[in-house]
Amino acid sequence: MDLESVRTFVAAADAGRFQDAAAELAVTQQAVSKRIAALERDLGVRLFTRTPRGAELTIDGQAFLPHARDLLRVAERAASSVLAGRRPLRVDVIASRSAASALMRAFHRAHPEIELDVVMLFDVDTAVAALRSGAIDATFRAVAAPGRPLPEDVESARVDDEPLELLTGPAHALASARSVTVAQLTGHRIWIPGIVPGTEWAAYYDDLIAEFGLTIEATGPNFGSDALLDTIADTPALATLMGGHTRLVWPAGHGLRRIPVTDPTPVYPHSLLWRRGNPHPALPALRAHLAATAAAPGAPGTWTPPWAIPHTASSPPPAVPAEPGARPALPAEPGAGSAVSAERGDGRARRRPPALPYRTTQVP
Repeated sequence: MDLESVRTFVAAADAGRFQDAAAELAVTQQAVSKRIAALERDLGVRLFTRTPRGAELTIDGQAFLPHARDLLRVAERAASSVLAGRRPLRVDVIASRSAASALMRAFHRAHPEIELDVVMLFDVDTAVAALRSGAIDATFRAVAAPGRPLPEDVESARVDDEPLELLTGPAHALASARSVTVAQLTGHRIWIPGIVPGTEWAAYYDDLIAEFGLTIEATGPNFGSDALLDTIADTPALATLMGGHTRLVWPAGHGLRRIPVTDPTPVYPHSLLWRRGNPHPALPALRAHLAATAAAPGAPGTWTPPWAIPHTASSPPPAVPAEPGARPALPAEPGAGSAVSAERGDGRARRRPPALPYRTTQVP
């Protein structure tokens, strides 16, 4: 059934005359007559009776009219679900507990009028393909990992340098330290289960190991953050790394310690990626918000892998004033079985490292 014919039928029924329907639809009266005739052939019934005053609905026309309106409403909703500017802004945050998820929550608080559709994609190749196809509007990733240059039509901007922190149980040798240097971590077993080879977070930890001679183990199954917290709390020989922008909750009896890492502080470089020319009207607002709330990348006393790109955008986002308090305070687990959080006095943990803990729902 042709939707234009259905739309013409509704317009003619509302106007009562084919001539008035033609004016409303900006077509000729002959075009209206042809569309109505084609619809009547499809349905096998007469929809209008011509009268001296115009056109009146037949019994069949009256029965069909409410369903025709429903068809048009459904078609409108279907189009709105995919047309940029008429559908939510679709953003990939990798995982629900990732720092990227915290950034998007802060954006939502600052711009509640913008409708969001948050999705979770596991690997960067899938995310970039979704960007280029228009399935999503933006994704958060570390770029550009060795061997994974961004396509020419994909731009990026560094939006969050997330400091790594050490998480230990109460009996660990470093548990009483107020801070630890990277050099002090050498010789200690750091356990981050679930690091997946070929991912950007695996590349990050490979470079961290190579640069500072750390011992990072990714052995064993990844049962998620709860199991990781339990193991770290009960095993004096193990510690883990966590991101400073993620908060988790653990039982009060765990006695976990969250310890800043310094000299230098390893930071995980989160970037926003989008396709050049994406027409969604909310995308500039997201870029502007993140630019206004982000600290400058590469702060003194920090370390990132040499491949981490600060910015590839061809033009800056529109300048807007930073919203008070918009800097994300709550974050999430960015990664495949990475670390968790530590002592806060209120029993809450503040994050785990940028490694995905489990595969997440992918958009079709």
